Amino acid sequence: MLNIDLRSQLQTYLRNLRRPVELIVSPGGSRTSHEMLAMLNEIASLTDLVTVVEEQHGDERKPSFSIRQVGADACIQFAATPTGPEFSSLVLAILQVGGHPVVADSTTIERIRTLERDYYFETYISLSCGSCVDVVQALNMMAVINPRIHNVTIDGGIFQSELSAREISVVPTIYMNGEVFGEGRSSFVELGARLLDIEMSMRAALRAASKS
Repeated sequence: MLNIDLRSQLQTYLRNLRRPVELIVSPGGSRTSHEMLAMLNEIASLTDLVTVVEEQHGDERKPSFSIRQVGADACIQFAATPTGPEFSSLVLAILQVGGHPVVADSTTIERIRTLERDYYFETYISLSCGSCVDVVQALNMMAVINPRIHNVTIDGGIFQSELSAREISVVPTIYMNGEVFGEGRSSFVELGARLLDIEMSMRAALRAASKS
């Protein structure tokens, strides 16, 4: 699936890995599933630090795969074959899970580290959507920074029934803990500020409740 130039570039990027990474695949029987597995195996063939593992999970979207450190829980998942603009999101997620530093606004990084609640994001995208990339990469970075954050990127072209059920007509559309969180382009700083506001409001509500 990867041409010679892209393989060469990717091999260079993967030299920045500092620790082993596992790509945990929950395959289906579709052509999309075979394409996903082929692409991940091709990436893994370029470095000894990336391994593809197939695991069947009954409650997960299929096909899908998670990215995790060996021995750790996965906080980044793709229910998609991230080609086109989203291929860079996949590569960046592998590198960052593998120990390459997150390069972003330092104040926002520190704020994300302080979050104490669990945040489960579902990010609906289209593989032709240019503005989706920023959102996917921002939420994936947050998941690397704070293990209480989980992001799954969902290709609406594969999971059309979910788009219909949730009446999604715009990508990216972000759900957080089962509720609509936002639509359209957002930056790492903007998303981080919103999460901090939510956390501060929750803490204030808990303090008020404890005094009543």
